[in-house]
Amino acid sequence: MNSEASLTPKQIEGQKLLAGTSRYVQFVGGARSGKTFLLCRAIALRAMKAPGSRHLIARLRFNHVKRSIWRDTMPKVLETYLPGVKIKANKADFFWLFPNGSEIWIGGLDEKERTEKILGQEYVTIYLNEASEISWSSVELVKTRLAQNADGLRQKMYVDCNPPLSSHWTNRLFVRHTDPQPPYEPLGDPENYVWLRINPKDNAQNLSPEFLDSLKNLSPRARARFWDGEWGSETENALWTVESIGKWRVRSSPDLQRVIVGVDPSGAKDPDDDKRSDFIGIVVVGLGTDGKCYVLEDCTLKARPAVWGRAVVSAYQRHDADSIVAETNFGGAMVEAVIRSAASEMRTIVNFKEVSASRGKVVRAEPISGLYDQGHVRHVGNFPELEDQMCNFTSLGFMGDRSPDRADALIWALTDLFPGLTKKVRKSSDGGVRVEGMNKFNPLRR
Repeated sequence: MNSEASLTPKQIEGQKLLAGTSRYVQFVGGARSGKTFLLCRAIALRAMKAPGSRHLIARLRFNHVKRSIWRDTMPKVLETYLPGVKIKANKADFFWLFPNGSEIWIGGLDEKERTEKILGQEYVTIYLNEASEISWSSVELVKTRLAQNADGLRQKMYVDCNPPLSSHWTNRLFVRHTDPQPPYEPLGDPENYVWLRINPKDNAQNLSPEFLDSLKNLSPRARARFWDGEWGSETENALWTVESIGKWRVRSSPDLQRVIVGVDPSGAKDPDDDKRSDFIGIVVVGLGTDGKCYVLEDCTLKARPAVWGRAVVSAYQRHDADSIVAETNFGGAMVEAVIRSAASEMRTIVNFKEVSASRGKVVRAEPISGLYDQGHVRHVGNFPELEDQMCNFTSLGFMGDRSPDRADALIWALTDLFPGLTKKVRKSSDGGVRVEGMNKFNPLRR
């Protein structure tokens, strides 16, 4: 085997981190910094060290890991560091078989059948490539397969990425040492999570001057990510921030003149049989006599229709609501039927209003976020899961895991309270456009 002579100083620093006792190691930095090469090298050497060991390199999309790792990086690593070793590439199941019986598998997390196949085995090493694309829920699933015992090797998970927004799990887990999910509790074993920033300039000896210059001349935001390897600001393009929500938080609401229960159904049949379904967003909001809106309760849950229907009606009764507003794009008439059936069972009558998503999520969310900035919406207490989804809404789209069910339910309810915010764009006779809606904000005007 070759020595470390071919590695850059920063890669040697990374190799020492990999050789440490920490179970989880992350390399983060700009483009073409050598992160992937170094981690593939570490896995190949681990495979040679422990006969019969099994290792996984996974990315969100199989075609991407096939193109980048299978066809490019790993063959170069094997040729450079294990010359003459007869390693067979199984092109049917996509793994390399070493003479000592060790295997290095590649896989994507984008397709259920393929994911179940690769996660049907245990591994002593798991490497998540371009982890900024991978959701935390997928990471938790993959971590359960880091369980193989191999002589001479500690179980290790490697992660690399071009840094996304600082609210991403890669930053929360490895840099802030907190749980990636609300309420973001401190890790019990922070020493197990270590990271290193490796940037293109650290790999300059292997890159062309022209490529390095192209990275330096990117836009400031892109340059920060792909040259400096910096996480994006949490407030960058964000429609909500922790500050904009928390600034107006209150302990109680005044008398309310109108209460709405917002519902965002997912179509889940049963939480056990339909694990891939989203939660049913159920959020209660009220319009106070002071003209401000108050978020009263987040009743979101994952359950079969009969159960979530009762939860909606229960919230309606508990808050003496005026109306239930539900999005019906997904379930159509079924949504109303579920709610009315629950109401009948609970011997009550509800006012039901269906709404349809004719515009994108961000377009619907933007005017509502403006209400928060102006202090027109207050949260009565803390709603960590709801607020986490809100902070993942950006002008570029929703950046969180799965569906923003809680936030969508909130947006439907607030839009019903403030109908003038739902503006329509129509073509004018001269071919231009005109925007219709309220000129001034007045929540009491109906």
